[in-house]
Formats: sequence, C-alpha cells, structure tokens
Amino acid sequence: MNIRFWGTRGSIAVPGKDTTVFGGNTTCLEIVLSGGTRVIVDAGTGIRPLGEHLLSLGESVQVYLLVTHIHWDHVLGFPFFAPVYSSSSRLYIDGFPTCMKGLRVTFDTRMGDGFFPVKFEDLRADIHYLERLKYGPLKIEDTTIDTIALQHPQGGFGFRFREAGKTMVFITDNELRDDAWAGRKPSDYAEFCMGADILIHDAQYTPDERRKRAGWGHSDYVAALELAEQAKVGSFWFTHHDPSRKDKEISATLLAYREIAKDKNLHFPIEAAFEGAELIL
Repeated sequence: MNIRFWGTRGSIAVPGKDTTVFGGNTTCLEIVLSGGTRVIVDAGTGIRPLGEHLLSLGESVQVYLLVTHIHWDHVLGFPFFAPVYSSSSRLYIDGFPTCMKGLRVTFDTRMGDGFFPVKFEDLRADIHYLERLKYGPLKIEDTTIDTIALQHPQGGFGFRFREAGKTMVFITDNELRDDAWAGRKPSDYAEFCMGADILIHDAQYTPDERRKRAGWGHSDYVAALELAEQAKVGSFWFTHHDPSRKDKEISATLLAYREIAKDKNLHFPIEAAFEGAELIL
C-alpha cells in the first residue's frame, strides 16, 4: 500500500500563512493498493487537488471512494472532484450507510433545492454505490477493508486495510472516552487496531479542550497516544488538526507527544499528518 495525505484538517478548511506546513484542506486520504487500484477515504476539500492530480496522469480515472461519515468537512470537496465530470471516470462508493445521501446533498437536486449549481444526476462519471460495508468487510483485489463504529455525533466508520500481512488503520472523528458514551470503550478500538503497522487517528483537541467539548466526537492527543500504545502499533500519525491550530502549535503538540512517548519508553514513530506526506507499507 502507498498512502498519501491530501487533507489533514478538521471541521473547516483553513488556508493561509499559518497552515502551510501541515495544510489547510479537510480530510482526504489516497491509498494505492499493491495491484494499482486507488482507494480514496473521504471527500473533504483535499479531494480537489487529488482530482486534478489524477487527471494529470492522462488515464481514465477508476477509484473507490470510502466515506467515514457525512459531516460537511468530509464531503464538501466532492463537487470539486474533477473526475466526476468526465464520462471516462468510474467511481465505486461505499462507507457509512448515509454516505450517498451526504454526497448527493452537496449538489443540486431534481427539485432545484440543493447547494450547488450542478445536479448530481447530471454528473458524467459512471458512479456505483456498492453498499457492502454496512454488512461486513469489503474485498478489493487482495485487500480486505473492515469497519468499526465511530463515537461521533450521527455516527460513522473507521477503516482497517489489510493487505499481504500488513495493516493500516484510519480512524477520524472518534472520541475516545472510558465511559463508552456512544457504545464503545477504548479497549474496543485497541482490539480493532491491534498490531497495525500504521495507525492514523483523530487527535483534534488538547485534554482540556476535549473536556470542555465532550460529546463533540473528537479525541485529545493523550487519549490517542494511549490507544496507539495499547494496540502495539508500528507507527502512529495524528490527524484532523483543529482549524484554530497553527503550524507552530501542531509542531509543539508533536514534540509533546514524543516527550510523553519517551517517558513511557515507547519506541514507535510518532508523526503529525501533513498534506503531501507519503507512507509506503
């Protein structure tokens, strides 16, 4: 698997001089499987530059789009994903059961009461809704994709990719709390992530911010690191950076993470997700 971040920001896109290092686009992750098939996770604003990149390759675009949930910051880039306007493009869409509703609502509707000048029905791409993940794993070539329910308002899915003995887990918009406020304890997520070579997890808040915003559906960086420790992961990347967080503040959080890990004698790499970062697994 080759993994690339196209959007790492949470809640709302924040372009500007203070977000040039880690990026201002909202969530979008590209995974190229060993057989060459592309899988995109989420259609935040980061999907716009990804679409331009795919068209620049000069080939027909065929991708899987998996949607964690349909809050605006995870679907609002979809109308700006250029391949959907090409008849040579083919998209296979799956994810949280409301994912097609969320993607459609970003466009105009047949009744003319939507949020975009173009109607979803007028898109030229060949779009297929698979609707498999709500029943169990999704198989793409030699890769198995499993889900776990997110602790987030209105729900969502985290994804685990398993291919050739390697595992990558992507969990965003998930509030890790001991009281299992939305049905799951941190131990449930530790079991799902156990032994993952790469864990990418939401760490939008500081512990104090998380306490003040309990129920908003995001983790603090201490809880996310504890999950990585409990799951014995190979490496840990934190993402869904708060829109108020400047580059220097994310860098400071990364240093704090590493100090905590040093004190705990943890040896796996810890990184802050940034636009353009590429991981090879």
